[in-house]
Amino acid sequence: MTRTDTTSASFSKPGSAPQQNWPVILETAGWSDYRLLDMGRGRKLERYGRYTIDRPEPQAMGTPRLDDTTWQRADGVFTGDTDEEGPGRWKFGGSVDETWQMSYGPARYIGRFMSFRHVGVFPEQAAHWDWVNDKVKQDIPRRGDRPLKILNLFGYTGLASILPAAHGAHVTHVDASKKAITYARENQELSGLEDLPIRWICEDASKFVAREVRRGSTYDGIILDPPKYGRGPKGEVWDLYTSLPEMLANLQQLLAKDALFMILTAYAIRSSFLSVHELMAETLHTQGGLLESGELVIREDQGERALSTSLFSRWSSR
Repeated sequence: MTRTDTTSASFSKPGSAPQQNWPVILETAGWSDYRLLDMGRGRKLERYGRYTIDRPEPQAMGTPRLDDTTWQRADGVFTGDTDEEGPGRWKFGGSVDETWQMSYGPARYIGRFMSFRHVGVFPEQAAHWDWVNDKVKQDIPRRGDRPLKILNLFGYTGLASILPAAHGAHVTHVDASKKAITYARENQELSGLEDLPIRWICEDASKFVAREVRRGSTYDGIILDPPKYGRGPKGEVWDLYTSLPEMLANLQQLLAKDALFMILTAYAIRSSFLSVHELMAETLHTQGGLLESGELVIREDQGERALSTSLFSRWSSR
């Protein structure tokens, strides 16, 4: 379930600047396998499938609603450095499985207590999953035999690749981590969707994009979810502030003439959504369509509060 504060917005024609809409709040209220149960004092309490998890969250600055006993019953607690990329470790309140299964729509996926406090899924991304799925389902009937091609960069555990592919898109999934590619393919197999048209590519994203530009490749949709900092399989350095502008310039060349969308999400950076918006507006200044930017938030279960998790900017042609 998602909500946005956008009003009806017009779309400008190709060759002109996109219409702009901001700030936009995209809200996820959770689903059967995910809920934000409580938050406060720099932590959040969530349910992922059958497990309740207590993790650091610097943006949870209020006071918890639930009592201490409820928090103390968490199955997993992450302690240590509160920085998104910092070290830490898990403590478990009892016996937990190394992995467990969850689902979203046609996709089944594996939960796993990973380093850097992650569990294999970013639930706020459901707002983008639903939006992309709607674009795919609306566009495919108009295409005849032409496949709808999506490029998913920094694809991590693959839900943003599996879901549109399940609705008929041909997806190229790129991640520099062999472990993440293996994880994503496990999710595809678990979903019973092994025959989906997904290319799994383990490579530095910047190198892959540059090569696709030289080849003259194009895509109808691009999903970009880069880390703040990272390294490719051969030691290539990614720094969001210095690497993103060149990446976006190349991606603009990969958009097909009748492309549908481009999505950029940014986590754990000291910036505003407006900075990301202006960079996208500069990159897509002749693309027409609509450019909207803002924040992804998760609505607290049975509560009035919402937790901001990340910045986003997304363009669509129609």
